[in-house]
Amino acid sequence: MAKEYSRTERVGDMLQRELASLIQTEMRDPRVAMVNITGAQVSRDLSHARVFFTVLDADTVESAKPTTDVLNKASGFLRAQIAKDSTMRTVPSLRFVFDESVGRGRHLEGLIRRAKEADQALSGANSDPDEE
Repeated sequence: MAKEYSRTERVGDMLQRELASLIQTEMRDPRVAMVNITGAQVSRDLSHARVFFTVLDADTVESAKPTTDVLNKASGFLRAQIAKDSTMRTVPSLRFVFDESVGRGRHLEGLIRRAKEADQALSGANSDPDEE
């Protein structure tokens, strides 16, 4: 019987949970106060992990650059904390990447909302009040 999740997916899920907790409890830098870990992709050999995050007030890579720099500088500390708390033989090296999908989703949601409002305005202007 095949496993439901591959090992890389299980390690990625564990990293996501642990990093979210560590960033909130162990890091004192105010630039990472509003960080949300959205996912982690682990290489097949479990040596590298790309950790995706969002920041509450940032929608672009440029606006999240200070937070990205802080997280990447703290990656050694975070990796050591995970190694201390886990039973993994080796913990992947961490690289933090801003997750643009949330910002793109908000942008698309806004476009859809505006299109619906424009459609409703057109259908409201074209409807004949005598028909109702």
